[in-house]
Amino acid sequence: MSRPSPLDPLRSAPTGTLWWRHGKLSLLLLRAPLLAAGILLLALLIASVASLMLGSAGLGPWDAFKAAFGHGEFATVFVVQELRLPRLLAGIATGAAFSLAGCLMQTLAGNRLATPGIIGIDNGATAFAVASVVGMGISLAPPVMALSGAVIATALAFGLSGGIGTRGYRFLVAGIGVGALFGAGTQLMLARVSIDAANSAYPWTVGSLNARDADSLTWLGLALLIGVPIALWLGRGLNTLRFTDRVATGLGQPVSRVRLITLWLSVVLTAAAVAVAGPVGMVALVGPEIARYLSRHKGVPLLASALAGALVMVLADLAGRTLLSPLEIPVGIVMAVVGSPYLLWILLRSPR
Repeated sequence: MSRPSPLDPLRSAPTGTLWWRHGKLSLLLLRAPLLAAGILLLALLIASVASLMLGSAGLGPWDAFKAAFGHGEFATVFVVQELRLPRLLAGIATGAAFSLAGCLMQTLAGNRLATPGIIGIDNGATAFAVASVVGMGISLAPPVMALSGAVIATALAFGLSGGIGTRGYRFLVAGIGVGALFGAGTQLMLARVSIDAANSAYPWTVGSLNARDADSLTWLGLALLIGVPIALWLGRGLNTLRFTDRVATGLGQPVSRVRLITLWLSVVLTAAAVAVAGPVGMVALVGPEIARYLSRHKGVPLLASALAGALVMVLADLAGRTLLSPLEIPVGIVMAVVGSPYLLWILLRSPR
């Protein structure tokens, strides 16, 4: 039998996979998740171009492309580089972070509803970020405060529900209670400050990409640069978490370590995204579901979830900017309108 070429797909690869081998190194990829990631990436590129083109000042595709690199008329370059491009980058980064964090948390808890927004992590990060914005005697930057709030909310949710390995609806109920507690704290803070301070913190409470802080966006980019490779490295371990602990341990996976890293990664990504856009938790619910559908529910679609979240966030922000122009709808409200019916559908439909 002839030996296959080192860089060619092996003829004995399982159906629906791509398998490459070079010496002692081999790579096995599922076709469906890879195709899903390609489709989502293409859709994200199209949506990004549309986001740069559309608005109160409409631009052609070529003009928007040139202006993004500083070429063209001064007014066009200003609109694209100073107004639309930072907002687009913020939408891509926050959408990817929210959705990837949602996919990680859903896998960790074994429940499609266990997203950072539903179990209270978003609200915890928002409460602490608002405290730094309205000046409640705290001088730390919003990203640091958001991370602190997310960690505390996570500790409370898992602590009240029975630990990091807990699953089921007890965890969801505990998380909802924690989220409600932090949400009430946010409203209390806003009620006790001046109207100007409350107005400055308002975008944090509903979710908005308008005039986001450049430092917070830098921290989010760093979190994604480190977090995405770690998430992909965790992929095999996350696949085994769908089984019982005995099965996962029998397959050679350090279950406790995988869970701990997954939890911390989800918390950091959520906090960094909240520090930029505020609580837009519905992205963490919708993005992973789109990724799972396109990937035909094969494995944990981490990369596809990040791309789907970025796409959903960009489209929601574009709709909020253009549908009722010149009135602007915050992206958090758009996502609530889109995501809430889907959440109700998940809750009301009969389990398969």
